[in-house]
Amino acid sequence: MKELRYLDDVSTLALNDEKCIGCSLCTQVCPHAVFKMRNDKAHIVDFNACMECGACVNNCPSGAIAVSPGVG
Repeated sequence: MKELRYLDDVSTLALNDEKCIGCSLCTQVCPHAVFKMRNDKAHIVDFNACMECGACVNNCPSGAIAVSPGVG
C-alpha cells in the first residue's frame, strides 16, 4: 500500500523554538507524526506530512505552534 502524502512545501505549519516548553503534547496529538522531541523541545521532523488539522495548535499550551488550516 502506498503511503499517503500531501503536496510538498505547501503547509503553513510553523514552530517557534523559543516558545516551546517541551510538554510533548504535539507529538501525542499529531495524526501524522510531524513532531518529535529532541533535547526537551519539539522539532518538526516531517513538515510535508502536515495536513493542517490544527490538533497541535489546539493542544499547545505555550502558543509555540501556528498553522492556518485549509490554506496549504
